[in-house]
Amino acid sequence: MRKNIVAGNWKMNCDLSMTQTLIGDLKKELKADYNCELMIAPSHPCLYPAFNNTLDTPIEVVAQNVCEHEKGAYTGEVSIDMLQSVGVKTVIIGHSERRDIYAESDELLAAKTLAAVEKGMRVIFCCGEHLEQRKAGNHVNTVTAQIEKGLFQLDTSQMEQIVIAYEPVWAIGTGETASPEQAQEMHAEIRSFIQAKYGDMTARHTSILYGGSVKPSNAKEIFAKPDVDGGLVGGASLDAKSFLAIADAF
Repeated sequence: MRKNIVAGNWKMNCDLSMTQTLIGDLKKELKADYNCELMIAPSHPCLYPAFNNTLDTPIEVVAQNVCEHEKGAYTGEVSIDMLQSVGVKTVIIGHSERRDIYAESDELLAAKTLAAVEKGMRVIFCCGEHLEQRKAGNHVNTVTAQIEKGLFQLDTSQMEQIVIAYEPVWAIGTGETASPEQAQEMHAEIRSFIQAKYGDMTARHTSILYGGSVKPSNAKEIFAKPDVDGGLVGGASLDAKSFLAIADAF
C-alpha cells in the first residue's frame, strides 16, 4: 500500500553516544501524529540500541545496507538474518554511494534485493542519475534501466515490499536540489515504467521518495507533487528539529 515516508539516512555518522543523543532529541521533539511513516538508518553497530530506544515511538529503525549471502566466509558483511535478529525490517539498497564508491553493480543490487524480499524485508531501492547524464538528456533512461535491472526479477506480490527512492546524484550533499517540477517529472516516469511492467495497481501502490538535499525549506513544495510520496533525507536527518520539520511538511 502506498504510504508517505520520511526516512533519515545517517550514513557513516553518529557513534553510539551520538546515536543515543539524537534519538533522545527526536523523542523530545516528536508530535502526537505525523501524516507519514518515520524511519531512521543508523550505522550497523548502533542498530540494536536504536531499535530498543525507539520501541515507544512511531520511528522505525532501518539498515543502510545488507549482504546478499545468507551466511559464510564474507568478512565484514552483515546478513539479512542478522538485521532481522535485532529488529530491523527494512533495508536501503542501491544508494549512489554504494554504487559509485564501492562499485556495487546492478546485478549485485538485484541479488541483494531478491534475497531481502524473499526473507520478508521491505527494501528502499535507490536510483538516480549523474549530472552529465541529465545534461545529455539520458536521465530517464538511466533511472529506468537501474529499476529494470534491480527490481524487475521480482513478481507482483514481491513488489509490495519495495519503496523506490529517486536521488539525483548531483543533488546529494551538494546543497543543489532538483526543482519540484524535475522531481515530479522523474517520479511520474518511474511510476509509468512500473505500470508498464506490473500494472496500474502496483504502480499506484508503490511509494516513491525523493532524495537529494531535502530540507525544511523545500520539503513542503516537493512533497506536494502528486507522485512524490516522501523523502530519503541525508544531512538534515542528523538534526532532530530539521528532520521532524521535514516530516511535518505533509
